[in-house]
Amino acid sequence: MATHVALTAGVLDGLAARLRGRLVRPGDVDYDDVRAVFNALIDRKPAAIARCRDASDVAHGIDFARDHGLPLSVRGGGHSVAGNAVCDGGLVLDLSGMKTLHVDPGCRLALAGSGLTLGELDRGTQQHGLATPSGAVSMTGIAGLTLGGGLGWLNGRYGLACDNVVAADVVTADGALVRVDAEEHPDLFWAIRGGGGNFGVVTRFTYRLHPVGPVLAGSLTFPADTAGRVLRHFDEFMAAAPDELSAAVSFGLDGGRPVLSVTVCWCGPVDDGERTLRPLRAMGPPLADSIGVMPYVDLQSAGDAGFPRGRRHYWKAGFLPRLTVGAVEVLLEHLPQMPSALSGIGAQHMHGAAGRIPATATAFPHRADQYDLQLLSQWADPQDTERNVAWTRDLFESLRPHLQDAVYVNNLGSEGPDRVRAAYGANLPRLAELKRVYDPTNLFRLNHNIAPARPDTAFVP
Repeated sequence: MATHVALTAGVLDGLAARLRGRLVRPGDVDYDDVRAVFNALIDRKPAAIARCRDASDVAHGIDFARDHGLPLSVRGGGHSVAGNAVCDGGLVLDLSGMKTLHVDPGCRLALAGSGLTLGELDRGTQQHGLATPSGAVSMTGIAGLTLGGGLGWLNGRYGLACDNVVAADVVTADGALVRVDAEEHPDLFWAIRGGGGNFGVVTRFTYRLHPVGPVLAGSLTFPADTAGRVLRHFDEFMAAAPDELSAAVSFGLDGGRPVLSVTVCWCGPVDDGERTLRPLRAMGPPLADSIGVMPYVDLQSAGDAGFPRGRRHYWKAGFLPRLTVGAVEVLLEHLPQMPSALSGIGAQHMHGAAGRIPATATAFPHRADQYDLQLLSQWADPQDTERNVAWTRDLFESLRPHLQDAVYVNNLGSEGPDRVRAAYGANLPRLAELKRVYDPTNLFRLNHNIAPARPDTAFVP
């Protein structure tokens, strides 16, 4: 029960004294830098930021926020477009300094602190010729990405990031540190693999690793006026693609000219990949062909330059079963009016291992061969906000008839409850029941929130 003690300097001093890390407060020289996140539209001012060094710091922060009735947010990489990593007037648990990494190449496991970015994890595991599936922008934090699912370039062969978590250390709403896996707290283990940050603060993940050497990867770029033909062939090709191939398509503006790119990653033997990709390369002629053998870490960081911190972002997203003629026509109609040349439209293909896992095996429910369609608007000038947001919303509404009633939770911005329900899908009732068990007061609510089930509502599996 919160006591609502006023947050005087003395009260905050008490928390600071218990931390191994540092408590940052308004007025500190680095306060504005520490509270800033990836999306410059987010400008929130917490009462304090606990720069945690270990799980005990996390537990102290949770206890403090709970006992004082404070809003509590959790920051890993700070890369979520919704900006939930930071809050107004509350306490931020900043995990970005918790970057421990131990790789066991014999057991093919990585014990990874939740402050690591994808790039840091990849560089550590690739020293041993190993990798675990993650996302596609290396500055992203591993924690938020994994808790929401984790769709990336290895999804066809090895599944999502959450599918490769074999254990985790979690601090729950009562400040207890628990180890979760298939044997210990299996219900919580199920919930954190797709349920977001609703159930506790993960301080360390144990990932299963896979052999991943240099990959055959890169992009084919085509003029937009060939998009209908190219995407028809691409969609048919990916419907029968082997698990070793993952791919995405994107639309953008190149010098004001609309263009289409097809990006691929082949994580099997290179000769097999060259043969497999011949039909894609025959769709041409492309404006450019950058496909070649490269280190996996180079592929993982290839998109980083397109998403620097400090820009304003507004995203919309949904799952598209196929690249239908109607959906492509809508995209091509709106693309020339895109207000910012920094923006883009992407569709990442999910298939193979990621799609074959049963929808109830983890909390991530969207198991199918499909496209994760993202409208990624970004701009620099604050005066351009209104027209960029309006363009994105208009395009999304025009696409709605072609989209499923489903969305990848990691792509959500500040969305209404209907979209949040669509993110958790048919797994929501079970998640709500587990929320009631592990966080009945909804302490962890600054996220794409799952409300605790009412005590009189029983979940029936």
